Amino acid sequence: MKEQLQKIYDAAKADLQKANSISDIEDVKLKYLSRKGELNSIKKNLKDLSDEDKRIVGAFANEVANNLETEVKAKYDEFYKKELDEKLKKEKIDVTLSGKYVQMGHVHPITQTINEITDIFHTLGFSVAPDKHSPEVETEYFNFDMLNFPQDHPAKDMQDTFYTTVAPHVLLRSQTSGAQVRTMADTKPPIRIIAPGRVYRNENINSRKNNFFHQIEGLYIDKNVTMADLKGVMNEFLRLYFGASRPTRFRSSFFPFTEPSVEIDVECIMCKGKGCRTCSGTGWLEILGAGMVDVNVLKDSNIDPEVYTGFAFGMGVERLAMLKYAIDDIRLFFSNDERFLNQF
Repeated sequence: MKEQLQKIYDAAKADLQKANSISDIEDVKLKYLSRKGELNSIKKNLKDLSDEDKRIVGAFANEVANNLETEVKAKYDEFYKKELDEKLKKEKIDVTLSGKYVQMGHVHPITQTINEITDIFHTLGFSVAPDKHSPEVETEYFNFDMLNFPQDHPAKDMQDTFYTTVAPHVLLRSQTSGAQVRTMADTKPPIRIIAPGRVYRNENINSRKNNFFHQIEGLYIDKNVTMADLKGVMNEFLRLYFGASRPTRFRSSFFPFTEPSVEIDVECIMCKGKGCRTCSGTGWLEILGAGMVDVNVLKDSNIDPEVYTGFAFGMGVERLAMLKYAIDDIRLFFSNDERFLNQF
């Protein structure tokens, strides 16, 4: 049996010498050292030997197996290093070569504008309302009723608002005012928040209007807040956003949730006040509506109007960007035209 073991060992060494690759070495290992290999087959017959022969032959069998495993590993390491060197040489990278230019994306102009407006209001002491206060799929109650809209107000009509089939009186919000209502409901004054977000209105799409756009609304409630505070905050925002030289104007208006109410216009940058298609010949473009929070809205939110007053405002992000960068068509923001987007 020892002679058989020696022959197996010599044959294995000869096969190792002939090996030309890692695959050949794996074949040798499988042939001689695996569970079904030749060495293991010899070991299975040790049970038929005497105790003395078992001890002698068993020790020799283990010695042969250990020596063969050592030689297989040495041969394997030799071929592995050789193949690795060849692979590294073949896949060598010249780090001194110039890299390929990969064009990077950038922030969309709408997002840039929202970030800039948010930063300005942060400097004025406003914080952003939490997302939980401002869902895009809204109820009629928070979108209209809590904002003092009469039940027969035309804004509630199907031709003006996108109602959903999720449940009765569920809609895509037409304004981010729901964030103001929810904030007033669970926060004690003083309150000073803004609410940016997407809104949806059933509008005829043209150069100035789209049925999907972005809005930022704000709310300030505290003791002794007056119309002078509203004008002061709005004028400071306009100065920081457009620059001190840009003509603006306040004019009276009406909104169900504010009284008194105003709209703020900015001189059309396209025609410099002379009148053009973008401003419908008026020389001005309305950018936001604002006013003192209506007493009924305060009462419905359990805020005592005898103690607290406040103002609210809402502005269209696209309109502000158009007037700052002289963009004459709101549809460009949604066109995905790289010639337009790369300017920002």
